[in-house]
Amino acid sequence: MRPWTHDFLFKILAKKPIYAIINFMACKLHRALLHCAENAFIMRSILYLSSPSIKSVTCCLKNSRRLKSRRSNDSLSSIIQPLPVKPASRNTDDINIGEELTGALKKDKLLKLLAQFYNRDAVKKLAFDNGLDNRLFHKAFISFRKFCFDSEQLPVDLHIVVSDILQGSGHVDDIFPYFLRHCYEIFPHLECMEDLKKISDLRLPANWYPEARSIQRKFIFHAGPTNSGKTYHALERFINSKSGIYCGPLKLLASEVYHKCNTAGTPCDLITGEERKFASEDGTTSGHVACTVEMASLTNPYEVAVIDEIQMIKDQQRGWAWTRALLGLYAQEIHVCGEVSTIDLVRELALTTGEEVEIRRYKRLTDLTYLNSSVDKFENVRPGDCIVCFNKNDIYYVTRQLEQLNKECAVIYGSLPPSTKIAQSTKFNDTSNACKIMVATDAIGMGLNLAIKRIIFYSVMKPMMNDKGEIEMDLISTSQALQIAGRAGRYNTVYEHGEVTTFYSKDLRILKDIVKQPIEPVMQGGLHPTADQIELFAYHLPKASLSNLIDIFEMSCEMDSDTFFMCNSDDFKFLADMIEHVPLPLRVRYVFCCAPISVKQPFACAMFLKFARRFSRNEPLTLDWLCRQLGWPLKPAGNLVDLVHLECVFDVLDLYLWLSYRFPDLFPDVMMVRELQSELDSIIQVGVRNIVQLVRNQESQSKGIVVEGSEGLGMQDGEDAEFVMKTRKQRSRERKPLQRGLEQGHKEAKEAKAEVKYNNSKLAQKLVESGMVTKEVLDKLRTEWEAELRGNLQDGDSEDSSGDNGESKTR
Repeated sequence: MRPWTHDFLFKILAKKPIYAIINFMACKLHRALLHCAENAFIMRSILYLSSPSIKSVTCCLKNSRRLKSRRSNDSLSSIIQPLPVKPASRNTDDINIGEELTGALKKDKLLKLLAQFYNRDAVKKLAFDNGLDNRLFHKAFISFRKFCFDSEQLPVDLHIVVSDILQGSGHVDDIFPYFLRHCYEIFPHLECMEDLKKISDLRLPANWYPEARSIQRKFIFHAGPTNSGKTYHALERFINSKSGIYCGPLKLLASEVYHKCNTAGTPCDLITGEERKFASEDGTTSGHVACTVEMASLTNPYEVAVIDEIQMIKDQQRGWAWTRALLGLYAQEIHVCGEVSTIDLVRELALTTGEEVEIRRYKRLTDLTYLNSSVDKFENVRPGDCIVCFNKNDIYYVTRQLEQLNKECAVIYGSLPPSTKIAQSTKFNDTSNACKIMVATDAIGMGLNLAIKRIIFYSVMKPMMNDKGEIEMDLISTSQALQIAGRAGRYNTVYEHGEVTTFYSKDLRILKDIVKQPIEPVMQGGLHPTADQIELFAYHLPKASLSNLIDIFEMSCEMDSDTFFMCNSDDFKFLADMIEHVPLPLRVRYVFCCAPISVKQPFACAMFLKFARRFSRNEPLTLDWLCRQLGWPLKPAGNLVDLVHLECVFDVLDLYLWLSYRFPDLFPDVMMVRELQSELDSIIQVGVRNIVQLVRNQESQSKGIVVEGSEGLGMQDGEDAEFVMKTRKQRSRERKPLQRGLEQGHKEAKEAKAEVKYNNSKLAQKLVESGMVTKEVLDKLRTEWEAELRGNLQDGDSEDSSGDNGESKTR
């Protein structure tokens, strides 16, 4: 038991002994449960019993999180690997000058001398003074020793010094200058460390934007909750200005402002990563532009700028874009919209630039009531309800249950194309449509205007990324809960009075405690290295890979950690490693790795790699080539797995369009690909409308029953980790066939990957080639290993099955 557990138990035992025992049980269980959303029911039950206060829940979660493995505090030396150095060979004249001058060196004596050198404290101190910590010193010594031992002849000066030391005419420390020379060769950063530190100095990011610093800007912060009219007032000023730019977090929001502005008679262009639309038919730019925040121009002057959802400046992956817009927009008047929690950070950033901040506070326009009773049964779901789930499996289950009660519902989740989301929201908002119920993820939190009467939280736990870039299950934050709950009761709709509750009674008190807590203030804004900074790094470290350059930058950078943080770049580095072997210029490689692609989708990653390879050969990516790669034309979805694949193909087309605006010469067929995407969007919309039938087909296929018309695209290897991931076990026996079918597909994919990994094992090949292991023995080991793997999978099945039985009894 760890020390913090003793302290935790001691404090609680002094007041509430029974609560302490239950809290202890919760902490012990939490480590195993964090990764399994389906066990949220058990976690909620334990936490709910332990205390009615959210403080107890938070305490338990925070303490138990310490049990999770975290990445160690890496230093720069941990990510730098020595460059290979070839041993010195004999010269063309076959003359060893050092040996002729001082005699031959015996390898055993040389190794003993180097061992003495390594163990000298004075040598280690000298190494540290020259930028070599213990880790780098060890790596450098191993490389230096290998060089000395493998070289047919040492450099003349080193040979003479070593010979003098062995003969008692010198000191072992005399080797250090030659060791340091070797260090500079294998660690080129040592000679340019000061330059690298200057390049990665992020302490004054406001100075990166000279245009913005050349004028006196004014900030107007519109602070308030959802449905308070804060964005409305900012957009009124935007529409009535001479020129302006709107920066939103989503394509949907930018598109909405684009249409609203043009409808009001103010010409406005639309710019997103994948799309450009001009208000004028001849393609001339307008004075107003609506864009996603990453696409904001920092060199064009504007009278008014609007930055929406400013609280996203704390986002671990995209926060840098809001920091960039806040500090760099070239506008006289900047309207910032978002939560009250970000006011202090905006004031602090404005203070660094000497600019004024005006605060305008707003209150919610309509009433919002948190009910005292939960829904409990699907029979109690009524028109105007929106059930919010935090994973796709729950969406599939909920829609299936509602369909059995003849209740038609609209479905929205994050990976759906924007047009499909709009179609589903229009269907839900249409008073003449029979669809009166919405089932959605937290994607409804922003970007869609929905006439919702009651928000129903199907769960209060969701997967989240922590500060280390790790995914873990956690309670939703106060900010997230208020953002979602605030979607109930929209102003000027049929449901102006909103209501909020949970589906399960055990979640209700937890939800109420969450929303009662003050929103945690946003203290830091995100930063991210620019392409120019990475190019300068590459100039000094020409042999380093792009992902290694990012690592070195992050480790060596200096910034005000009270105000800024370095955004998570794991996805960027994943893509960089994927195309490292593809010959591309650094700037092009950087742009490719910035592409908006989910690294969890194997099919999308494979297409990304194909794009990069073809680009490197300077071959245009034509429509015909793209259609062959995608297997076009695609069949309509026959089951859920097919629908997931269609969504992935849509993302690939998005990737093509995104790259086409950066490299138009090699991605020429933009209009035809957009038509292709429009056709695919229609196919996906049909699948979403018939999602209940897809669920039925999936269940039937998992039972081995072939359903007519359900032939689809087949299981894609590793398709959509969220879809395959099991969720809550609070489901009836009717749901199990679907779950088993998904698990079986996941197992087959896992076994296939394991087999490929085994077959491609370099170690296995080396063992056979060296004669240490025969091919027959290797095949036998493989058979035993596969048998053990299947046994582990079967054990996992039995555990899941017993868990299902236990949960059904609990319910």
